[in-house]
Amino acid sequence: MVYAAFRSIGAYVPEKILSNEDLSAMVDTSDEWITKRTGIKERHIAAKDEYTSDLGVKAAQKAIERSGVALEDIDMIITATISPDYFCMPSTATIISTKLGLKNVTAFDISAACTGFVYILSIAKAFIESGMKKNVLIIGAEKLSAITDYTDRGTCILFGDGAGAAMICATDDKSEAIIDIHTGADGEYADLLMTPNGGSGSAHDALGEEANSCFMQMKGNETFKVAVRTLTKDVKEILAENNLVGDDIIHFVPHQANYRIIKAVGDALKLREEQVVLTVNKFGNTSGASIPMAINDIYENGKLKAGELMLLDAFGGGLTWGSALVPFSPNK
Repeated sequence: MVYAAFRSIGAYVPEKILSNEDLSAMVDTSDEWITKRTGIKERHIAAKDEYTSDLGVKAAQKAIERSGVALEDIDMIITATISPDYFCMPSTATIISTKLGLKNVTAFDISAACTGFVYILSIAKAFIESGMKKNVLIIGAEKLSAITDYTDRGTCILFGDGAGAAMICATDDKSEAIIDIHTGADGEYADLLMTPNGGSGSAHDALGEEANSCFMQMKGNETFKVAVRTLTKDVKEILAENNLVGDDIIHFVPHQANYRIIKAVGDALKLREEQVVLTVNKFGNTSGASIPMAINDIYENGKLKAGELMLLDAFGGGLTWGSALVPFSPNK
C-alpha cells in the first residue's frame, strides 16, 4: 500500500517588519493594547513589488532542497491563499511552477482561508494514496497586507505576510505516513470573516470604483467564541478516533491567529506549555501560511526531530476548520 509522508518544510518572511509601535502611529492603538488582546508584537510586510508567488517560491525552494526530491520529480503543486497574485486567474500555483522552472506539472490554488494548509495537505495525501501522484509540493502563501485596511485597528493589527511550504511524498513505510486528517466547513457563519467586495456576490458592480476595496472584515468577538468551540471539538475527535491523548503529541501546531485562542484550546486539551508551538508574536496571523511557518520555526530551531508527532489545527473564514496527525518523516 502507498502512504503519504511529510518529508520537508521551508518558509520565508519578507524583510520589512511592522511593529506594534509602528501601528500606533497609524491608528488609535498601542503595543500594550495589541499584545494583551492578541499576543502579537510584530509582523512582516512584503515590498510593493513582492507578490504572493514570490513569497511562495522562496519557501518552496527551501522545502525542495531539504526533501532531496529532484525538481523534475515534482508532479503537483497546490497553493493555499486568499491573496493570490491575480483575482480569478491565473492561479498562483501556476505562476510558482513557472518561477521554479517546472513544466507539465499539475498546479492549482484552493481558498480555505486560515485552514488552507490543512486542506491542501489532505488533497496531497489523497492524490498520493490513490497512486495518481508521487511528490506533491504544498504551499501556504499570503500577502495579506494587500487586502488589509490600515485604517481599521480591528484587523490591521492582526495580519502579516509570509509563506510556508512542504514536500509530501509517496512511501511504502506505514510508520512514516500521515495518520489522519479532518476537514470541515459551515457556511452559516460566512459573514464572520470575509472580503465582501470583488466577487460576483459583491454589492458593487465589478467595474465600479468601490469594487477595488477588497479589504478583509471580521467580527472579532463572535469569531473567537466559534473558533475555540470548533477547534477544541475537532481536536478531541481526531485524537479519540486514533486512540491518542494529549501526551502522545510532541508538537501542537495551531493556526497562529491569536494567543488567546491558542491558549484556550491548549488549556481545554490539557497540553503542557512546551507542547504548544507559538509564533504569532513575531509573525502575526499569516492565514494559510501560518502553520507551515510555525513548523519551519521549530525545525530551524532544532526542536523538530524525525518521527515526532505533530497535531495541526486550524480555523478560518468560510467558516472552515481542520486538524491533522502528522509524523515528521524526512528522508533517511
